[in-house]
Amino acid sequence: MTTIEAQGATETKTTVSPITEPDFSLVAGGLLFRIFRQTHLSGPTLEWLKRRALVITLIVWLPLLFLSLIDGHALHGAIRIPFLRDIEAHVRFLVALPLLIVAEVTVQRRIGPAVRDLISRGIVTTQDLPKLAAAISSATRIRDSFATEALMILFIYSFGLWFWRTQIALGTATWYAIPQASHMNLTLAGYWYAYISIPVFQFILLRWYFRLWLWIRFLWQVSRLKLRLRASHPDLAGGIGFLGKVSYSFCPFLFAQGALLSGLIASRVLYGGRTLQSFKIEALGYVGFFLLVVLAPLALFSPLLLHTEHEGRAKYGSLANQYVSQFEQKWLEGSTPGTEQLLGTADIQSLADLANSYAVIRQMRLVPFGLDDVIRLAATTAAPLLPLGLIVFSPSELLSSLIKVLFR
Repeated sequence: MTTIEAQGATETKTTVSPITEPDFSLVAGGLLFRIFRQTHLSGPTLEWLKRRALVITLIVWLPLLFLSLIDGHALHGAIRIPFLRDIEAHVRFLVALPLLIVAEVTVQRRIGPAVRDLISRGIVTTQDLPKLAAAISSATRIRDSFATEALMILFIYSFGLWFWRTQIALGTATWYAIPQASHMNLTLAGYWYAYISIPVFQFILLRWYFRLWLWIRFLWQVSRLKLRLRASHPDLAGGIGFLGKVSYSFCPFLFAQGALLSGLIASRVLYGGRTLQSFKIEALGYVGFFLLVVLAPLALFSPLLLHTEHEGRAKYGSLANQYVSQFEQKWLEGSTPGTEQLLGTADIQSLADLANSYAVIRQMRLVPFGLDDVIRLAATTAAPLLPLGLIVFSPSELLSSLIKVLFR
């Protein structure tokens, strides 16, 4: 019997004691996590972040530097793009990859406590604790599936390599490949790049997409429980507004996605003959897509929030009608003894409190996040795109434009 199920069997109908140990982790599991544990790159709760990020980055990037030096393609040579000038590769391995590893820790620190809050705040009823335990158990089992990650590896070394060769790799002479006719002749560094560095990066990225799907699945299961929401809760989301704040744990992941797009655009503008303006639609669509990936799953709670709002309006409307009726009888229809003073009476304060509670219900959101959350996450995703302006404008021109905007 799990911790949650044991609580459900022993607790009263209205109180639930908090869980002391994390029962749900989106990231602390799977084949790669077990390898990290065995090689002392991670503890049971993803400790040793710096060590892990450094080792993985060095495995995928440092050999490329050494091998490109051996090939004579590190900085100069009879190629168009030497290794040290390949912005896309450096952004992928020195910025995006470490951020994807950092994101594991931020998600670990927020999602576990959020799941516990569902119980400690009484949002999940005692009767539904076994169902929540089943959802956690199911997600954990899928997360740890060896078959799933084995299929990812097979997918990467088949479709992933084909996609990189045909859609991502530049069709010009680079440090990793010299195109001849319809083939790419890989250099010494290119073999490590194509069969080690790129697959490792794709695997870590693909695992993140899988985890996001797993998080969406878990939220869907939770949204189907009979949650105890409060229409008058000050977070304007029935008491589950903290789930919207959990989305901030994905900020390193979103920044990494923006960095990947930024590196790709920079490479295509500098070496592919495209203009920065030609990527406007792609950039907007990219930011919007990942914003939806992180926030849209929370809309699964919208039907429940809508029902809570309607029910709250009805209940508080009935209560307000009774109170106002009694208030008017006492103070407006002359039934109050003349010795009682209106000034300072608790009746006025109670009337104001009731009005405030009803106003909170009227302002309830249909999703457990607000506009400020959307803006912050969108800014996080789009931030890596800002340096692209240096491709078109010099730093002095950008500074001059900024000064004109601020002080005109």
